[in-house]
Amino acid sequence: MRKKILITGGSGFLGRNLALKLKNDYDVILGSRNGKNNMVASKITGCQSIALDVSNIESVRDVIGEINPDIIIHGAATKFVDLSEKYPMETIDINVIGSQNIVRVSIEKKIGVVIGISTDKACPPVRNIYGMSKSLMEKMFTLMNGKSITKFSVVRYGNVAWSTGSVLPIWDSMHKEKNVIGTTGPDMRRFFFTVENAVELVINCMDNINICAGKIFSREMKSAQIRDILDVWIEMYGGSWNRIDGRPGERNDEYLVGETELDYCKTIDINGVKHFIISPNDRVNRPLTNIFTSENADRLSKEEIVGIIKSGKDV
Repeated sequence: MRKKILITGGSGFLGRNLALKLKNDYDVILGSRNGKNNMVASKITGCQSIALDVSNIESVRDVIGEINPDIIIHGAATKFVDLSEKYPMETIDINVIGSQNIVRVSIEKKIGVVIGISTDKACPPVRNIYGMSKSLMEKMFTLMNGKSITKFSVVRYGNVAWSTGSVLPIWDSMHKEKNVIGTTGPDMRRFFFTVENAVELVINCMDNINICAGKIFSREMKSAQIRDILDVWIEMYGGSWNRIDGRPGERNDEYLVGETELDYCKTIDINGVKHFIISPNDRVNRPLTNIFTSENADRLSKEEIVGIIKSGKDV
Protein backbone atom coordinates (compact mmCIF):
# COMPACT_ATOMS: atom_id res chain seq x y z
CA MET A 1 0.00 0.00 0.00
CA ARG A 2 1.31 3.44 -0.93
CA LYS A 3 2.08 5.86 1.88
CA LYS A 4 0.09 9.06 2.28
CA ILE A 5 1.62 12.51 2.51
CA LEU A 6 -0.29 15.56 3.79
CA ILE A 7 1.22 18.88 2.72
CA THR A 8 0.02 21.83 4.78
CA GLY A 9 0.05 25.06 2.82
CA GLY A 10 -0.34 22.66 -0.06
CA SER A 11 -2.02 25.11 -2.41
CA GLY A 12 1.08 27.32 -2.41
CA PHE A 13 3.97 27.38 -4.86
CA LEU A 14 6.18 24.91 -2.98
CA GLY A 15 3.27 22.66 -2.01
CA ARG A 16 2.15 22.27 -5.62
CA ASN A 17 5.65 21.51 -6.81
CA LEU A 18 6.19 18.98 -4.04
CA ALA A 19 2.94 17.31 -5.05
CA LEU A 20 3.96 17.10 -8.71
CA LYS A 21 7.24 15.44 -7.71
CA LEU A 22 5.86 13.09 -5.05
CA LYS A 23 2.53 11.98 -6.51
CA ASN A 24 3.97 9.10 -8.53
CA ASP A 25 5.28 7.43 -5.37
CA TYR A 26 2.81 8.61 -2.71
CA ASP A 27 -0.84 9.50 -2.27
CA VAL A 28 -0.54 13.25 -1.80
CA ILE A 29 -3.19 15.41 -0.13
CA LEU A 30 -2.90 19.19 -0.19
CA GLY A 31 -4.25 21.09 2.82
CA SER A 32 -5.01 24.82 2.73
CA ARG A 33 -7.58 27.22 4.14
CA ASN A 34 -8.05 29.00 0.79
CA GLY A 35 -10.84 27.21 -1.08
CA LYS A 36 -10.16 28.84 -4.44
CA ASN A 37 -6.46 28.06 -4.28
CA ASN A 38 -7.30 24.48 -3.28
CA MET A 39 -9.30 24.02 -6.48
CA VAL A 40 -6.48 25.49 -8.56
CA ALA A 41 -3.89 23.28 -6.84
CA SER A 42 -5.98 20.15 -7.47
CA LYS A 43 -6.32 21.04 -11.13
CA ILE A 44 -2.58 21.69 -11.53
CA THR A 45 -1.38 18.63 -9.61
CA GLY A 46 -4.16 16.09 -9.98
CA CYS A 47 -3.98 15.58 -6.20
CA GLN A 48 -6.76 15.76 -3.63
CA SER A 49 -7.14 19.05 -1.76
CA ILE A 50 -8.78 19.49 1.60
CA ALA A 51 -9.78 22.51 3.70
CA LEU A 52 -7.25 22.95 6.52
CA ASP A 53 -6.62 25.87 8.85
CA VAL A 54 -3.51 25.09 10.88
CA SER A 55 -4.27 27.88 13.37
CA ASN A 56 -7.41 25.95 14.41
CA ILE A 57 -6.45 22.77 16.24
CA GLU A 58 -9.85 21.20 15.62
CA SER A 59 -9.38 21.69 11.88
CA VAL A 60 -5.97 20.05 12.16
CA ARG A 61 -7.39 17.21 14.23
CA ASP A 62 -10.27 16.65 11.77
CA VAL A 63 -8.03 16.56 8.71
CA ILE A 64 -5.28 14.39 10.15
CA GLY A 65 -7.87 12.05 11.66
CA GLU A 66 -9.67 11.71 8.32
CA ILE A 67 -6.58 11.28 6.15
CA ASN A 68 -4.33 9.41 8.59
CA PRO A 69 -1.14 10.37 6.71
CA ASP A 70 2.15 8.58 7.15
CA ILE A 71 4.12 11.78 6.54
CA ILE A 72 3.27 15.46 7.03
CA ILE A 73 5.20 18.20 5.25
CA HIS A 74 4.34 21.36 7.15
CA GLY A 75 4.62 24.27 4.75
CA ALA A 76 1.71 26.46 5.87
CA ALA A 77 3.02 29.86 6.92
CA THR A 78 2.66 33.59 6.84
CA LYS A 79 5.96 34.41 5.15
CA PHE A 80 6.04 38.08 4.18
CA VAL A 81 8.64 39.99 6.20
CA ASP A 82 6.99 43.39 5.89
CA LEU A 83 3.45 42.15 6.53
CA SER A 84 4.65 40.15 9.51
CA GLU A 85 6.10 43.33 11.00
CA LYS A 86 2.76 45.06 10.44
CA TYR A 87 0.53 42.16 11.55
CA PRO A 88 2.54 40.18 14.13
CA MET A 89 -0.50 38.46 15.61
CA GLU A 90 -1.31 36.76 12.30
CA THR A 91 2.29 35.61 12.01
CA ILE A 92 2.24 34.10 15.49
CA ASP A 93 -1.16 32.48 14.92
CA ILE A 94 -0.01 30.67 11.77
CA ASN A 95 3.72 30.14 12.18
CA VAL A 96 3.88 29.42 15.91
CA ILE A 97 0.47 28.25 17.10
CA GLY A 98 -0.24 26.56 13.77
CA SER A 99 3.03 24.65 14.03
CA GLN A 100 2.26 23.75 17.63
CA ASN A 101 -1.11 22.38 16.53
CA ILE A 102 0.60 20.21 13.91
CA VAL A 103 3.04 18.89 16.52
CA ARG A 104 0.35 18.13 19.12
CA VAL A 105 -2.03 16.36 16.75
CA SER A 106 0.79 14.47 15.00
CA ILE A 107 1.86 13.02 18.34
CA GLU A 108 -1.75 12.35 19.30
CA LYS A 109 -2.43 10.52 16.00
CA LYS A 110 0.95 8.75 15.98
CA ILE A 111 2.09 10.18 12.64
CA GLY A 112 5.39 8.65 11.54
CA VAL A 113 7.28 11.64 10.12
CA VAL A 114 6.72 15.42 10.24
CA ILE A 115 9.00 17.79 8.31
CA GLY A 116 8.74 21.54 8.80
CA ILE A 117 9.65 24.05 6.10
CA SER A 118 11.82 26.83 7.52
CA THR A 119 13.82 29.76 6.15
CA ASP A 120 17.25 31.35 6.32
CA LYS A 121 15.57 34.21 8.20
CA ALA A 122 15.20 31.84 11.19
CA CYS A 123 18.97 31.49 11.45
CA PRO A 124 20.67 33.54 14.15
CA PRO A 125 21.03 36.46 14.37
CA VAL A 126 17.29 36.84 13.79
CA ARG A 127 16.23 40.23 12.47
CA ASN A 128 12.42 40.17 12.18
CA ILE A 129 9.30 38.60 13.66
CA TYR A 130 8.88 36.31 10.66
CA GLY A 131 12.32 34.87 11.35
CA MET A 132 11.55 34.66 15.08
CA SER A 133 8.35 32.75 14.40
CA LYS A 134 10.16 30.27 12.17
CA SER A 135 12.99 29.95 14.69
CA LEU A 136 10.39 28.99 17.30
CA MET A 137 9.03 26.38 14.91
CA GLU A 138 12.53 24.98 14.41
CA LYS A 139 13.14 24.73 18.14
CA MET A 140 9.73 23.24 18.78
CA PHE A 141 10.16 20.52 16.15
CA THR A 142 13.68 19.58 17.23
CA LEU A 143 12.86 19.59 20.95
CA MET A 144 9.71 17.50 20.51
CA ASN A 145 11.55 14.79 18.59
CA GLY A 146 12.12 11.75 20.77
CA LYS A 147 9.10 12.38 22.99
CA SER A 148 6.89 10.04 20.93
CA ILE A 149 7.09 7.72 17.95
CA THR A 150 6.76 10.75 15.63
CA LYS A 151 10.03 11.82 14.03
CA PHE A 152 10.32 15.60 13.60
CA SER A 153 12.78 17.43 11.37
CA VAL A 154 13.10 20.83 9.69
CA VAL A 155 14.56 21.94 6.38
CA ARG A 156 16.03 25.45 6.08
CA TYR A 157 16.79 27.29 2.85
CA GLY A 158 16.80 30.69 1.15
CA ASN A 159 14.60 32.36 -1.43
CA VAL A 160 12.80 29.93 -3.71
CA ALA A 161 12.86 31.62 -7.10
CA TRP A 162 9.42 32.66 -8.38
CA SER A 163 7.58 31.46 -5.27
CA THR A 164 4.50 33.43 -4.24
CA GLY A 165 5.50 36.76 -2.72
CA SER A 166 9.17 36.39 -3.57
CA VAL A 167 11.05 39.25 -5.18
CA LEU A 168 11.08 37.91 -8.76
CA PRO A 169 7.31 37.92 -9.42
CA ILE A 170 7.10 41.31 -7.69
CA TRP A 171 9.76 42.67 -10.03
CA ASP A 172 7.98 41.09 -12.98
CA SER A 173 4.75 42.93 -12.13
CA MET A 174 6.61 46.23 -11.78
CA HIS A 175 8.44 45.70 -15.05
CA LYS A 176 5.28 44.87 -16.96
CA GLU A 177 3.44 47.86 -15.51
CA LYS A 178 6.03 50.63 -15.79
CA ASN A 179 9.16 49.09 -17.35
CA VAL A 180 10.91 50.13 -14.14
CA ILE A 181 11.78 47.86 -11.21
CA GLY A 182 11.98 49.32 -7.71
CA THR A 183 14.34 47.63 -5.27
CA THR A 184 14.67 48.22 -1.53
CA GLY A 185 18.23 46.91 -1.32
CA PRO A 186 20.44 46.65 -4.41
CA ASP A 187 23.48 45.99 -2.19
CA MET A 188 21.80 43.18 -0.28
CA ARG A 189 22.88 39.61 -0.89
CA ARG A 190 20.44 36.73 -0.91
CA PHE A 191 20.46 32.96 -1.41
CA PHE A 192 18.48 32.00 -4.50
CA PHE A 193 17.22 28.47 -4.84
CA THR A 194 15.21 26.85 -7.62
CA VAL A 195 11.99 25.13 -6.66
CA GLU A 196 13.54 21.88 -7.95
CA ASN A 197 16.36 22.32 -5.40
CA ALA A 198 13.83 23.06 -2.65
CA VAL A 199 11.81 19.95 -3.46
CA GLU A 200 14.99 17.86 -3.60
CA LEU A 201 16.05 19.05 -0.14
CA VAL A 202 12.70 18.02 1.36
CA ILE A 203 12.89 14.61 -0.31
CA ASN A 204 16.48 14.13 0.90
CA CYS A 205 15.27 14.89 4.42
CA MET A 206 12.50 12.31 4.07
CA ASP A 207 14.90 9.72 2.67
CA ASN A 208 17.41 10.35 5.47
CA ILE A 209 14.96 10.89 8.31
CA ASN A 210 16.88 8.67 10.72
CA ILE A 211 19.82 11.07 10.38
CA CYS A 212 17.73 14.25 10.24
CA ALA A 213 15.22 13.54 13.03
CA GLY A 214 15.51 16.15 15.77
CA LYS A 215 17.70 18.32 13.56
CA ILE A 216 17.67 21.20 11.09
CA PHE A 217 18.67 20.10 7.59
CA SER A 218 20.12 22.47 5.01
CA ARG A 219 22.70 22.54 2.24
CA GLU A 220 25.23 24.74 0.52
CA MET A 221 23.57 27.29 -1.74
CA LYS A 222 24.81 30.06 -3.98
CA SER A 223 23.98 33.69 -3.44
CA ALA A 224 23.76 36.84 -5.53
CA GLN A 225 23.84 40.56 -4.95
CA ILE A 226 20.44 42.02 -5.79
CA ARG A 227 21.86 44.60 -8.19
CA ASP A 228 23.57 41.83 -10.20
CA ILE A 229 20.25 40.07 -10.75
CA LEU A 230 18.59 43.35 -11.68
CA ASP A 231 21.35 44.23 -14.14
CA VAL A 232 20.97 40.87 -15.88
CA TRP A 233 17.17 41.30 -15.94
CA ILE A 234 17.42 44.73 -17.58
CA GLU A 235 19.99 43.43 -20.06
CA MET A 236 17.58 40.64 -21.02
CA TYR A 237 14.29 42.53 -21.12
CA GLY A 238 15.08 46.25 -21.19
CA GLY A 239 13.80 49.00 -18.91
CA SER A 240 15.57 50.19 -15.77
CA TRP A 241 15.67 49.78 -12.00
CA ASN A 242 15.88 52.25 -9.13
CA ARG A 243 16.17 52.24 -5.36
CA ILE A 244 13.02 52.64 -3.27
CA ASP A 245 12.40 52.91 0.47
CA GLY A 246 13.44 49.89 2.49
CA ARG A 247 11.09 47.51 4.30
CA PRO A 248 11.09 47.00 8.07
CA GLY A 249 12.87 43.89 9.26
CA GLU A 250 15.31 43.48 6.35
CA ARG A 251 19.06 42.83 6.70
CA ASN A 252 21.90 42.99 4.18
CA ASP A 253 22.86 39.32 4.36
CA GLU A 254 21.11 36.08 5.21
CA TYR A 255 22.54 33.15 7.16
CA LEU A 256 22.14 29.40 6.76
CA VAL A 257 24.42 28.51 9.67
CA GLY A 258 24.91 31.15 12.35
CA GLU A 259 27.77 31.64 14.80
CA THR A 260 25.88 30.22 17.77
CA GLU A 261 25.12 27.07 15.73
CA LEU A 262 28.70 26.18 14.76
CA ASP A 263 29.35 23.79 17.66
CA TYR A 264 26.10 21.99 16.83
CA CYS A 265 26.56 21.66 13.07
CA LYS A 266 28.19 18.94 11.02
CA THR A 267 28.29 18.31 7.27
CA ILE A 268 27.47 15.30 5.16
CA ASP A 269 27.72 14.70 1.43
CA ILE A 270 24.59 13.74 -0.48
CA ASN A 271 24.92 13.24 -4.23
CA GLY A 272 28.06 15.36 -4.31
CA VAL A 273 26.49 18.31 -2.44
CA LYS A 274 27.55 19.43 1.04
CA HIS A 275 24.60 19.40 3.43
CA PHE A 276 24.43 20.92 6.92
CA ILE A 277 22.88 19.05 9.84
CA ILE A 278 22.29 21.28 12.85
CA SER A 279 21.40 19.57 16.13
CA PRO A 280 20.39 22.48 18.38
CA ASN A 281 20.39 20.30 21.47
CA ASP A 282 23.63 18.32 21.01
CA ARG A 283 27.20 19.41 20.31
CA VAL A 284 28.92 17.50 17.50
CA ASN A 285 32.40 15.94 17.44
CA ARG A 286 33.59 17.73 14.31
CA PRO A 287 31.75 21.03 14.26
CA LEU A 288 31.62 23.51 11.42
CA THR A 289 34.31 26.16 11.85
CA ASN A 290 32.85 29.03 9.80
CA ILE A 291 29.39 30.52 9.54
CA PHE A 292 27.68 30.16 6.16
CA THR A 293 26.13 33.36 4.86
CA SER A 294 25.08 35.00 1.62
CA GLU A 295 28.27 37.06 1.93
CA ASN A 296 30.76 34.17 1.99
CA ALA A 297 28.81 31.71 -0.19
CA ASP A 298 29.77 31.07 -3.79
CA ARG A 299 28.11 33.53 -6.15
CA LEU A 300 25.69 32.64 -8.89
CA SER A 301 27.23 33.06 -12.32
CA LYS A 302 25.58 35.25 -14.95
CA GLU A 303 24.43 32.10 -16.74
CA GLU A 304 22.88 30.77 -13.54
CA ILE A 305 21.13 34.09 -12.92
CA VAL A 306 19.76 34.00 -16.47
CA GLY A 307 18.45 30.49 -15.84
CA ILE A 308 16.73 31.52 -12.61
CA ILE A 309 15.09 34.52 -14.25
CA LYS A 310 13.95 32.57 -17.29
CA SER A 311 12.59 29.70 -15.17
CA GLY A 312 9.61 31.87 -14.25
CA LYS A 313 9.66 34.82 -16.60
CA ASP A 314 9.33 32.87 -19.83
CA VAL A 315 6.73 30.29 -18.80
